[in-house]
Amino acid sequence: MNWLRYSVSRLISSLIVIFGVILVVYVISAVVPSDPAALWVGPHPTYSALQNAREKLKLDLPLFERFFYFFKDLLRGDLGISIRTHNPVSQDIFKAFGATFELILFSEFLAIIIGIILGVYAGVYQNKLPDSINRIFAVAGVSLPGFWFGMILQLIFFKYLGILPLSDRIDIVVSLTNPFKEITGFYLIDTLIDRNIPAFVDVLKHLILPAITLSVYPIGLITRQVRSMMIEVLNENYIRTSIAYGIPKRKIYFQYALKNAIAPAMVTVALSFAYTLVGAFLVELIFNWPGLGRYAANSILSMDYPAIVGVTLVVSITYVLINFVVDILQAKIDPRIKY
Repeated sequence: MNWLRYSVSRLISSLIVIFGVILVVYVISAVVPSDPAALWVGPHPTYSALQNAREKLKLDLPLFERFFYFFKDLLRGDLGISIRTHNPVSQDIFKAFGATFELILFSEFLAIIIGIILGVYAGVYQNKLPDSINRIFAVAGVSLPGFWFGMILQLIFFKYLGILPLSDRIDIVVSLTNPFKEITGFYLIDTLIDRNIPAFVDVLKHLILPAITLSVYPIGLITRQVRSMMIEVLNENYIRTSIAYGIPKRKIYFQYALKNAIAPAMVTVALSFAYTLVGAFLVELIFNWPGLGRYAANSILSMDYPAIVGVTLVVSITYVLINFVVDILQAKIDPRIKY
């Protein structure tokens, strides 16, 4: 019952934060000096066309009324109409979100696998050569600028080695010669469902470089967190007893010790997922990835305020919800948290 009460209180707090984000983002977008109506009708507009655009976009109403209509539409999932594409913003974001989410999931998968393995070995070989190498890698991972690392990977694997593509989500020639039906928005899954192996291989090759670029930072975080917890757990009496009984060390490290060390590290994993959602924007620009980042950049360049507000709200709400889930899971699995 206490956990349920804690969950409800955290949910209420998250809803308050989300409402505050919505209010601040909308007010800032509304007071920025610009004329969305002129952007809507295009160059050389007539007076009547501007008036019709202002009425359509509800720019003739006071700010409070406009926010009321915006919030009411938002509750129905309506983020307005994009000035640049003249499509519903929610529709544009839904198309772009699949590409971004696939990139994030793949990079997080790499980060979890590599980060946990490196963290375990760093904790086992504390203050030895493997630990020193892993610590250098972890510090470099959280310190290197993502855009710089991404361009270095492009130079190495595209320009010099020529084994991986430079940008985009799939090669144009492959998409024409091996077309597949988009079902989930995740090209890896869609090509497998369609049993289109050539397209699957090409999509995977296009995914490798941006996913590695995006995963370097969370790999460093997870490695450091797992290493810290492994050092603490390996000093417990039951670990010493297991070693004395002659249980294989691999089993002790990856089953007994890691099981107790992974719970605090899962918080880092969840928070790094939220980071990759934001970090994916710059990575998408570098690799010309057709996701939320490229959509937001094009919207900013064209002063498409409904799209800018929509992307900002989607990212902010997703970040708040991830933090809410992390708080609930941490309270459930960590007995040290009192509620």
